[in-house]
Amino acid sequence: MHWVAMAMVMAIEGNGVWTEVKSSGWMAACAFCRRVPRVCFLPGLRADLTRVQHLHGKLEDVVDEQERKGVMLQSQETSIQGGYKLCYNPSAYHRSVWKSATSLSQTDNDEDDLCLSTLTPSFWQQSNHYSVSCSRHLSSTKNTLLDLVFNKGSEPEMPSQSPYHKELTPPDVKVNMRAFLKCRPQYTSMTLDLTQRPLEIKWEQASLLLHKVTVLKGSMKPSDVTRFLVELSCLHPDKMSSVRSDHRFIMLLRYSVENMRHFTELQLLEVLQSFVWLDLPSAHTVLGLYEAELSRRANKLTLRQLLLGADLWRCIGRQVPQFLEQLYVNVSWYLDQIGVPELVLLLYVMGEGRHCPPNLIQPIEQLLMCHLQKLEPEEVGIVCLGFFKSQTSISEGAVTRIVDKAHSFVEEMSDFAMVNVLKFLRFSYLFHRAWMEAMAQEVPRRAHKMGVKGLMHVVLACSALHYRNDSILLAVADRVPSVVPHCRSKDSCKLLWAFGTMGVLPVQSPNFYPSLTESLRLRKAEFQRYPEHLLTGLLGLAFIAQFPKDLITLALSPDFVSLALKSTQLELKKDLFTLDGTVALELSQWTGPRLGSELREEVTEMLWKFAQSDVCQKPEVQEAECALQDLLGGEEFVWKRMILPHTRSIDLEVHLDSTGQPIPVKSASNRGASSSENSSPAVPSHQGWERVNIGVTLTDDLLTQLINTNITSGPSALGPSAPSPTFEPPPLHRVKPDESGRLFDTRVELRNDIIQTLTKPSRLNSAPQDLCKATVKLAIQVSNRNHYCYHSQQLLGLHAMKRRQLKLAGYKVVELGYQEWFPMLRKSRTEKLAYLHCKVYSSLD
Repeated sequence: MHWVAMAMVMAIEGNGVWTEVKSSGWMAACAFCRRVPRVCFLPGLRADLTRVQHLHGKLEDVVDEQERKGVMLQSQETSIQGGYKLCYNPSAYHRSVWKSATSLSQTDNDEDDLCLSTLTPSFWQQSNHYSVSCSRHLSSTKNTLLDLVFNKGSEPEMPSQSPYHKELTPPDVKVNMRAFLKCRPQYTSMTLDLTQRPLEIKWEQASLLLHKVTVLKGSMKPSDVTRFLVELSCLHPDKMSSVRSDHRFIMLLRYSVENMRHFTELQLLEVLQSFVWLDLPSAHTVLGLYEAELSRRANKLTLRQLLLGADLWRCIGRQVPQFLEQLYVNVSWYLDQIGVPELVLLLYVMGEGRHCPPNLIQPIEQLLMCHLQKLEPEEVGIVCLGFFKSQTSISEGAVTRIVDKAHSFVEEMSDFAMVNVLKFLRFSYLFHRAWMEAMAQEVPRRAHKMGVKGLMHVVLACSALHYRNDSILLAVADRVPSVVPHCRSKDSCKLLWAFGTMGVLPVQSPNFYPSLTESLRLRKAEFQRYPEHLLTGLLGLAFIAQFPKDLITLALSPDFVSLALKSTQLELKKDLFTLDGTVALELSQWTGPRLGSELREEVTEMLWKFAQSDVCQKPEVQEAECALQDLLGGEEFVWKRMILPHTRSIDLEVHLDSTGQPIPVKSASNRGASSSENSSPAVPSHQGWERVNIGVTLTDDLLTQLINTNITSGPSALGPSAPSPTFEPPPLHRVKPDESGRLFDTRVELRNDIIQTLTKPSRLNSAPQDLCKATVKLAIQVSNRNHYCYHSQQLLGLHAMKRRQLKLAGYKVVELGYQEWFPMLRKSRTEKLAYLHCKVYSSLD
């Protein structure tokens, strides 16, 4: 039997694809795909569709059968008996937007995510289970810049399941982002409730409607087009793909475009709502035409209709900047009509659109303060989320009042709303003590039921606000290993960063760090698109001295470095530099890849220039440098520099010999460079400080050192024939702290011999001159409160790592703590010298 046939199907679905199928003999199939703009096909669509109308018949059954069998077109051979069956499923070209719109209520997008990525045609094609593409189409795990890294050598293939995932994985926690819509009935007229689908119609009714389209054709009125689309949207979701692939539905879309200008504003919104239920792909060209039309008519829509339109676009999942711009322009005309529901929904729309016009910030803040006490718990949460996602800054007082309101009913808030408040505080960089203390109670109570994204944002807010609370951190650490399978690479890496920053050691939660580190190994492919996530996670691990060598090898590999440096939105050079410097110091046997010398020099210069313009100019640093120079005898004995450039901060370097004598640490050329760097602005004069207080306040420890200094330095200073001098302690008396807040409660009147001792280095434990003198290298640090956790002596991750690495590099760290040194800036010169003398020489003990 010999068969010869040819069929062509043309459909505007997904991104406009025409497929030609030629059959000969037992129908050897060959498919060719070419992408063309959809709009240009609309005028001549009717004739093309008439040619293939006879092929439609049993299309639905064929598609359903293929889906059940899971047969791919690439490997399919079809036997034709008694007719032709066209194995075609255009719906496979797009991911269900209805499902994605529903999942919007389950997905916690961050400020660094795109609002709703416009999916390109290649994405639809990659998602198509039935297409053969003539274009280059490789596995996403192979066709990448990091192919050589991820598939290098004979590295064994990673197991499909982590050992930490062997137990039954609990389902991911579903989050309803639109729960606030249940707070007030007024929202029903301005939003679409995705949980309430319209009453369903049967497929037979839908077929009849589609048949009417072919009968009426161009004679359809705008009301007919609207009615057909609305009624078709009442089908069961499982049937929607069949409707969208039906050529008669495509004709209906064409007629809707032709009648668009004749639609009323209400009909336009009805059509848009029908597109939500029909699950029309967000990248469909027809939607662009509807956005343009709605934007053109924005000034004819009421405030509630504008908000409804914005919500419908959100449900479809399409970015509509043109429409939102018109919305914001019109909102300024309706400020007097904005009540609580309108205000909350407007902030929700701004958050999802990731933008708030600057001219609306002040009016919105004022309206919010007026209506604040009327807000329900979920509304407060969505308000915080709107400000956070749109990156909108309001006054500190307004932020405090919003969080005060949230705190008043924190126990009634959902986990989602509670996390949104934490996001808002993180963005505003405001520490709200009452709220954070409430979190110490709420998070441990809720953590076992929270999803991984919510947990990540909880600890990320804690780390950003420098708030370490072990009740919160350990509750999260206990929960995370069980939900690791649901972690994106971003979640895992930010969790590692937050815990490392807060200094949570592995011994405190044995399974936490291993489970997340294994998660990074399983998600290597994601780092091709988000290289910053890997660096974030590895630095978090480095803070607590954890070094997964295989992941570090990947991060410092030439291919990965090249990929990271191509990032235009993020500056990843500093992160690479910090990781590379850490490896050099802490992994002495490291034989893996390192950054090139040129890149290291470039980043070092960049960091030093920033330090010169920032931290080097701070009064507390300049005063410490100047006072140390006076104490030790000159500029050559104090070197202000970045001892470890990769730690991104400066130190005052001092060298002493074993007898306590200062050793020049800077060459003449370095002194000249240093003086030119510090020439402007000038270092503050000592005369201004001396006027504040007369005398010096000393601790008992400092006085003991002064006494011992005079006793022990006597023989070596005066020689063996000189009599041992006797030291009479000066009279001491207790005094109450003065108004300037003295640090010490012992006071001594200064005499000439004490002043000489303060300005002259001691000779502690003098050694014979012929013995080798070991050099003691001091790294003197001027710290501030941002180096520590809130109300704690726990150093934050980067600074704790720096202390550890300075010791590895052979330095003794001397800290001029902010609680001591900052008040000392108001004291006299001699008081500063006494304090520094105590700090420097006590480090030799």
